[in-house]
Amino acid sequence: MPRVLLGLGAVVALGFTGWFGLQAFGGGHPLVSVAIPIRAAENLPDTPAEWRGRIDYAGFDRELAALAQRPEMAGLAVAVVEDGELRFVRAYGVADRSTGAPVTLHTLFRWASVSKTATGTLAAALAANGTVDLDRPVAAWHTSLRLPGGAEQRISLADLLAQRTGLTKNAYDEKLEEGQDPVLLRQGLAAAPLQCEPGTCHTYQNIAFDTASEILAQAADKPFADAVEDRFFLPLGMVSAGYGMKRLTGAKDWARPHNGAQVSPVKEAYWRVPAAAGVESDIVDFATWMRAMMGTRPDVLPEAVLQIAHRPRVGTAHLYGGALRQANKDAAYGLGWRSFIYGGHRLEGHSGAVAGYRATMIFEPATRTGVVALWNSNWGFPFRIPFAAIDSYHKRPDARWLDLSELPPAKREPVRAGPIVAVPKG
Repeated sequence: MPRVLLGLGAVVALGFTGWFGLQAFGGGHPLVSVAIPIRAAENLPDTPAEWRGRIDYAGFDRELAALAQRPEMAGLAVAVVEDGELRFVRAYGVADRSTGAPVTLHTLFRWASVSKTATGTLAAALAANGTVDLDRPVAAWHTSLRLPGGAEQRISLADLLAQRTGLTKNAYDEKLEEGQDPVLLRQGLAAAPLQCEPGTCHTYQNIAFDTASEILAQAADKPFADAVEDRFFLPLGMVSAGYGMKRLTGAKDWARPHNGAQVSPVKEAYWRVPAAAGVESDIVDFATWMRAMMGTRPDVLPEAVLQIAHRPRVGTAHLYGGALRQANKDAAYGLGWRSFIYGGHRLEGHSGAVAGYRATMIFEPATRTGVVALWNSNWGFPFRIPFAAIDSYHKRPDARWLDLSELPPAKREPVRAGPIVAVPKG
């Protein structure tokens, strides 16, 4: 009888493993109670027979396959959400050119600066339930950030997340890459040059932006990474998504960073500013995040929270470079979120780059259609991928974003393997 009861108890426990009652950060009342999906056998749209929609997925797949063959590339993973549904997901190339290990749909890549979208959305969620006041001065949280003239006493959390510190672009990033402590660097920003009066313009930051990890950890009464994972990633079933270098390099299936044909060292620098660039996941969970940002999961991310996070708060310069730069206008920044006009349509999202990795998430809120892409090289050409899919959705006949004929002839380099993991000296 005890064995029977034990077995029944195990069955009941398994039946409830998908449910968590997440408590409000810093309080005892429920913030959200949702099903935590347990990833089972997936039926993903990863074959031509499953591709249905307005987008020419067969042609898109051919373009991506050709792109992945370029010597500047190593591996690539792409997913398309059309009309709010996952309609296409594919992996190309290699996770490691020195071994030939292929990219799969569950290979982990870094989100780089797309991580800022999770930070801004957490701040919005805490603001929506009254835990955080976005207008409160940064200094009131007793953070490590010091700005010229004591401006941390004047700028708000919203200013910080909208990149309105006034500091020159990417202030002290080179020191972070040298291995210096981000807390000490934030203190040292008091002596950094200003591009404008704090609170009056957009100047993109990583070290200053990561002050949000200190503020939101205080508000959540738990480590920043745990707060994001508990509030969003777990309820959304994003079991591959999380923070930290060891989490990536300890995985069975992860993409090594590449610079051309060479496998590069893994550099810890930007994991030490997790609010700015700390997330990694596979392409499936990256697509899940984009779908949630489109409003498909109001049980986890209500429309009110998305509006707070995504609302443009400051104008910015045009995005990207070259032809892409000329094709967008009216760019703005919200709470860790970009928006701009392309082809007469408002798009939202973010892109990112750290050594050996690139990531992009761009979507059209009005149609809930967009693209996520992850690749393990330093090449910027694949930032065009979302625009090719969006053009196909809107049936634009002159779209040529992934036309490789404009590129110089490919020159193959011999594969040279560098060390797999290396931590910068600090």
